[in-house]
This record gives sequence, structure tokens and C-alpha cells, in this order.
Amino acid sequence: MSANQTKYPQLRFKGFTDPWEQRKLGDLGLNISDGDWIEKQHIFENGQYRIIQTGNIGVDEYLDKPQNAKYFRQEDFNQLKANEIFPGDIVVCRLADPAGRAVILPNIGKQMVTSVDVAILRPSSRISFRFLVSQLNNPRNLKQVQIMASGSTRTRISRKNLEREIIQLPNINEQKKIGSFFSILNSTIALHQRKLTKLKELKQGYLQKMFPKNGSKFPQLRFAGFADAWEQRKLGDLGLNISDGDWIEKQHIFENGQYRIIQTGNIGVDEYLDKPQNAKYFRQEDFNQLKANEIFPGDIVVCRLADPAGRAVILPNIGKQMVTSVDVAILRPSSRISFRFLVSQLNNPRNLKQVQIMASGSTRTRISRKNLEREIIQLPNINEQKKIGSFFSILNSTIALHQRKLEKLQELKKGYLQKMFC
Repeated sequence: MSANQTKYPQLRFKGFTDPWEQRKLGDLGLNISDGDWIEKQHIFENGQYRIIQTGNIGVDEYLDKPQNAKYFRQEDFNQLKANEIFPGDIVVCRLADPAGRAVILPNIGKQMVTSVDVAILRPSSRISFRFLVSQLNNPRNLKQVQIMASGSTRTRISRKNLEREIIQLPNINEQKKIGSFFSILNSTIALHQRKLTKLKELKQGYLQKMFPKNGSKFPQLRFAGFADAWEQRKLGDLGLNISDGDWIEKQHIFENGQYRIIQTGNIGVDEYLDKPQNAKYFRQEDFNQLKANEIFPGDIVVCRLADPAGRAVILPNIGKQMVTSVDVAILRPSSRISFRFLVSQLNNPRNLKQVQIMASGSTRTRISRKNLEREIIQLPNINEQKKIGSFFSILNSTIALHQRKLEKLQELKKGYLQKMFC
């Protein structure tokens, strides 16, 4: 592909019909530089300059990660004659995954520097930076960078090769239109991401407060009208029907069949992960021959493999008959237990930690069925169980709704990136 070719995108704003030009990134008149050789001795827990690390650079997303923040001191900045970076700069990560990903630096309220594995782009009057960062993060551009990247242990693109990256350019007015469009879309996605993060944090807080901890028989937070002490029982003593999935071998797995195989990867922490692209099936003749254990909507399936072992979900109705593997335990109802309550208890961080202690294995961490049945479950009376179970069920549904909205917005953005760039 030559640098003077012209193209037309599939989707454009009204009033724009001119062909797009192709230029190398290094030929756009930008001020392009690298970060600094920041060594271990220059890194501190506090200092004048926040170090923008490669892990802070997402695909068109600044990832703050304050818990991992590192700093650079003024004396080192002066000694190294370091390259200060500023809000509005584009920072491009030269390391995978993926190499070439870029973000416009926000104002984080601190002076900033970055490492030599990051390229810094500063403005040119010929380029809308909002447009350029969307172009750089377009899957086609990221693939182009990947082809030019190299390295046996750490995939990296050199500055020289990064400057050879082909950028497709409309006129500056169309650039601004496209840049503004993606800026608004990114802000909407970020808003939904923040809402989702807050909901998940809220859930973690309630899990901490609505179940007893540190050997107590009373939770910190309760619904009105409940004051009795909670009991402790082993999972295997709750009168549940507990069984395992089947020894499903390679020869039993097909791309279609009567039974959908619920895999360990479908079991999230209180979340069924559908993953239709990875769906595998089990045929009726194998089911009959193995006298397999069919599983049903409403069963709790508990993953005995990390990460983390002990995570559980109530099976939804997926419109198919289902089986699962021997690495999954299956729990069926008891009148003493609210299943909505039980699945929230199983996924409580304290319970997952308890299971982790009992799990073993040098290559694959697994909890045995015998040890899983020894897991301690804390129980209020059935009415309080139902209240707690219903509360977390509603909260989970709200989280799932926001997750779907976020995923739809992300898919929408992906589609626009495909259609609005050549």
C-alpha cells in the first residue's frame, strides 16, 4: 500500500465527499518524542511527577490505577533533563498488548513523565488529535503496528517503525467532526463503565456487611425485623442434592448436539458467562451411553477449578438441554435453603478465600468434592435468607443490565470504527 493512495470510508458525515489521503505518522508534522530511561532507583511512592506507565494506556482509555501509582522526584527530573508530558498529549504504548494503543492524556492534577516504552505526540495544525487517537486505536491500525512490532520475549515496536505507520486523513473539518463524534461516544462509554464499577463496588460492600465475619454470628447490616444469631453448617450437611458433572472426553465434544456443555469458563462469580463463540455440545448417543447427569435451569453449578475455585452461579434457561464436566459440582434445592441466598454466600470473598485454602494442585488448583462439602456456610432463618437472596438477585440484575448496555456501546463503537475509517 503506497503512501499516496486515496480512499473513501463506508460511512461519512453529510457534506464530505473528498477522498482521504494516506500519510506516514512521521510525516504529519507532529512533535514525536520518547519518554525517559526511568530506572528502578528513580521510582518512588511520592514525588513531584506522576510516572505514566504502559499499564495506564488503554485502547483509547486512560487507566488511572491509583493503587499502582509511581512517582519521579524533581532532582532526578533535573539530572536526567527529563521530558515532561502534558494534558492533551497523545501517549502511544510501544509494548503489547496491543502495541500502538494510544490515549489523549487527561489532566490528573499532577505533573507527569513517562517511560522510554511510550511515544509522545504533540499537536500539528493539520491534525485533529481526537481524530488521530481514534485512528491509532482502530483495529486495522493496531494490526498494522503488530505486523511491524518485534521481540522474542516482549513484543515492541521501535520508534522508527511506529513513525512508518500509515494514517488515513480527510480534510481537517471532517477530522474534527469524526474526532468529536468519537469523543462523545467515548465519554458515554466511560460514564457507563464508571456506573458499572460503582455498582460492583456497592455489591462488594454489601457482601462484606450483610454476612457475618471473623467468627461472629451476627452480620453488620440486616433487614428490619431480624435479630437472631446465624448458624454455621458445612455445605454437605445442608440436605442438598450434590453431584458432579460427567467425564466428558475429547471424543464426546462436538460443534452441535442435543446438550450444551456448560464449561468452567461459563461460570463466573455469581455470573453466567454465555460465550456462544466457544459453545460445545454433547450428543444424545453419548449421553445415553455414559448415563450422563443432565443439569437444569435453577441448579447451582460450582466450579472446582481456579480462578477462583468455588465460584458459583444459578443456571439460567439457555433454551438447550445441558450437561457439565467433572470439574463442576451441581447443587439442587433443599427447603431449608434459599438458592439465591446460597449463591451469594458461596461467592462472598470470605467463602472463596476459604475454598482457596482447601484447594490443592501443583499445575491446576482444584478443590475436591469432599473438601467442597466441608465449606462452612453461615445461615439465618429461611425468611431472612429469602430477603437477602432477593436483594442480591435484584442487584445482580441491575449490574447485568449495565454490563449489557456497556457491551452494546462498545460494539457500536467497534462498528463505527470499521465504517468511518478507510
